[in-house]
Amino acid sequence: MKQYIDQNRERFLEELFSVLRIPSISARSEHKDDMYKCASALADLLLKAGADEAGVCDTEGHPVVFGRKIVDPKAKTVLVYGHYDVQPVEPLEKWNSDPFEPQIHDGAIWARGANDDKGQLFMHIKAFEYLLSSGLLRHNVKFLFEGEEEIGSPSLTAWMKQNRKLLKADLCLVSDTTMISEHLPSINCGMRGLCYMEVKVKGPSRDLHSGHYGGAVANPIQVLCEMISKLIDEDGRITVPHFYDDVVELSRSERRLLAGAPYDKKEYMDSIGVRGLRGEKGYTTLERTGIRPCMDVCGIKGGYILEGAKTVLPSEASAKISFRLVPNQKSSEIAKRFSSYFKSLAPKSVSVEVKQFEGGEGFLIPISSPAYKAASKAIEDVFGKTPVPSRGGGSIAILAQMQKILHIDPLLMGFGLERDAIHSPNESYLLSQLFGGMEAIAKFYEYLP
Repeated sequence: MKQYIDQNRERFLEELFSVLRIPSISARSEHKDDMYKCASALADLLLKAGADEAGVCDTEGHPVVFGRKIVDPKAKTVLVYGHYDVQPVEPLEKWNSDPFEPQIHDGAIWARGANDDKGQLFMHIKAFEYLLSSGLLRHNVKFLFEGEEEIGSPSLTAWMKQNRKLLKADLCLVSDTTMISEHLPSINCGMRGLCYMEVKVKGPSRDLHSGHYGGAVANPIQVLCEMISKLIDEDGRITVPHFYDDVVELSRSERRLLAGAPYDKKEYMDSIGVRGLRGEKGYTTLERTGIRPCMDVCGIKGGYILEGAKTVLPSEASAKISFRLVPNQKSSEIAKRFSSYFKSLAPKSVSVEVKQFEGGEGFLIPISSPAYKAASKAIEDVFGKTPVPSRGGGSIAILAQMQKILHIDPLLMGFGLERDAIHSPNESYLLSQLFGGMEAIAKFYEYLP
């Protein structure tokens, strides 16, 4: 495929750029039209690549793109999953260029979605195009691209249940994860789940003068901060009662296997600009981000934060909190336990509201399957080293539902890198990973029985 890439490089990039230019931000209602525009563009690319059919399907939320190519009804069918929605771009002032006007410099594409996930799903379209045009495609291929992954895939579960027959396949191939490094490839064999909550603390019926009322009335911001501070103890453990009841402890041999991944503490800290690390006592950094649950405050709001001073005691404050969960933990159960516990921490001087947003379960996949072995061999051929099995700290909540509804395991064949700054300003994707990923995906179909 390397020669095919060289011959079509400029066309590939322009096709990808045309998709990257569409601001398909699923979290913002003002981008509803952009979601349809992006879905239609991907359906067109699938048809041009040789799909028998491809189109945009409505859901209760943003549309999905479905396409397929059936070469032999008796052959295995691969369902390729990806998502075309992207994260919001704020803070915009932190970007070095327009996030929706892709640029190439320093050997990478810079744009929102360059990696997550437009760049990675684009690799599958081009690998499919190559295999089909070269007469090498031996498997049936179906494509499912959704527009709500970044907001928890609220509509896809129902759509999959309604379209089980249409989506029937032998395995699900996904590129929406990262490798350990460009020098040491890896394959993700599991991901954490997610429980995302919003909490709101209300005090007085209106904002008050901090001079007239300060010291006599509970300040919702201060109360909120005090409550949040009680959610993690001095050992880095989450204090929600029964939070760890369903967490499976890995054996020493399993932990030794995961410890085989290279890790340099200084390099890790330098790459993200921190002077120290912290987390749950008794676990390494890679274990904390892969096999252990965690809690993070993702945002906090209240009072006056604009330029200058305003002496105000605010009437309310809110925060958004995420829990990354490990397999066996249930998002709905964690939400109930957290809600009850958080409300119990509140003094009588305030009222508390708790709301759950997105949620989903974690999952594990076997590393002994023919599909995993095919992916391992393909990546070794292209990147020169046998990929290391790893556990991902992020979440793709819909994949656990896919296992239940379609009865197929996902294979996480991702090519992103931590340097790509997904979800952050200045997201990028190395051209070497983009084109190397195309080659490896094409070889995967070659090795898949």
